[in-house]
Amino acid sequence: MSTQLPVLKAADFGSDQDVRWCPGCGDYSILAQMKKMLPSMGVPREKIVFISGIGCSSRFPYYMNTYGIHSIHGRAPALATGLKSVRPDLMVWVITGDGDGLSIGGNHLMHAIRRNLDINIILFNNRIYGLTKGQYSPTSPLGKVTKSTPMGAIDNPLHPLSIAIGCEASFVARSIDTHIKHLETTLHRAAEHRGTSFVEVYQNCNIFNDGAWEYTKDRQTKAENTIELEHGKPLIFGTNRDKGIRLNGLEPEVVELGKGITEDDLLFHDEKASEPSLAYLLSRMRHEDGFPEPIGVFRAIDKPRYDDELNKQVDAAKAKKGDGDLNALFNSGETWTVS
Repeated sequence: MSTQLPVLKAADFGSDQDVRWCPGCGDYSILAQMKKMLPSMGVPREKIVFISGIGCSSRFPYYMNTYGIHSIHGRAPALATGLKSVRPDLMVWVITGDGDGLSIGGNHLMHAIRRNLDINIILFNNRIYGLTKGQYSPTSPLGKVTKSTPMGAIDNPLHPLSIAIGCEASFVARSIDTHIKHLETTLHRAAEHRGTSFVEVYQNCNIFNDGAWEYTKDRQTKAENTIELEHGKPLIFGTNRDKGIRLNGLEPEVVELGKGITEDDLLFHDEKASEPSLAYLLSRMRHEDGFPEPIGVFRAIDKPRYDDELNKQVDAAKAKKGDGDLNALFNSGETWTVS
């Protein structure tokens, strides 16, 4: 006799904990879209785990009515690697921020991505350290004046998607906290992907870095400053959808449609390309350089997954040598007793 799973709603994924983010924080939107999206996956709550490090974003597991781990600074990808390797049946999410994931956690993040575990990494990027009250972060722009850089930041900022693509990520995407339908769809695409999905979310910290992404959100400017990626379609943007991106040799350039330029002259997006060069090129397009910033799925390909390959090796070893005996292993070879 089969047992039918209960139909879950968004409210079923909310915990009984008071949400303790600052009023107006972009984290609320990400939380809401996550809760709205998860019921469509058909995965029971006891099969879902949220793992975080340290930072404002890392409170996320407390607010989800699932299993969760609030780990230590930057180490969420390491915990996710261990958990997914021994429990491949679980849906594992890593929630991190630009500080947690790209500073002390940068090495862990890089190796999780290159291994292509079947996990989902969501990086909240507000370009500031919010929890510790406004120091500059690895994604803060040059010249950013903060409590820790009163004369302006002189560190070159990191670009999360460029790092992910450089690590051969199999799924890379970007969304914006206030683009709620786009964000929900992007999270759903990430959850469906087999392998490491890496999603950067432009998220506003209205206390310590308010308006950092306003050019991507304001109704008067967002059509000119963002470009939504659609697989197999040309890169077109603008309030009147009369601008596009084409390649001039190896360099992208903004062109106006008409005047001898047609859609066929533009760069067509291919998220399934095995060669990541064009995805990397898109990740480098910056507002400050006169380009619209892409949102949507940059790359979505299939490649071997670390957790699958690891468990194949474990199964092969068991088939050859049996299940093993830890007690026998601990007492083998040279042993001694301390009295």
